[in-house]
Amino acid sequence: QVQLVETGGGLVQAGGSKRLACAASGSIFTINHMAWYRQAPGKQRELVARILSGGSTNYADSVKGRFTISRDNTKNTVYLQMNSLKPEDTAVYYCNSAAVTIAGRYLEVWGQGTLVTVSS
Repeated sequence: QVQLVETGGGLVQAGGSKRLACAASGSIFTINHMAWYRQAPGKQRELVARILSGGSTNYADSVKGRFTISRDNTKNTVYLQMNSLKPEDTAVYYCNSAAVTIAGRYLEVWGQGTLVTVSS
């Protein structure tokens, strides 16, 4: 079993910054990718940023240059630094990870989501 817990959501003014964190815990042998998705009201969930175990990253075009994803493999934690926030960044942000458990199971896991609201 692997769990993801997100922290750092809340209200921020447009142009401001916020940092999200997601910690993985449980019977983890290794974590492959860690990623952030978001879902705005009335819209489909979309990939925001992904980081692989080796450190390579990819971003949605809408956040390139503003958001930075990073990970601390010693803590099984992924971060999303969000700068120059816009009202259209308002969404529930979900952490996602692919992990192999100690028992050898491959799991794709989602966090419960954390709401980020950007006021204009």
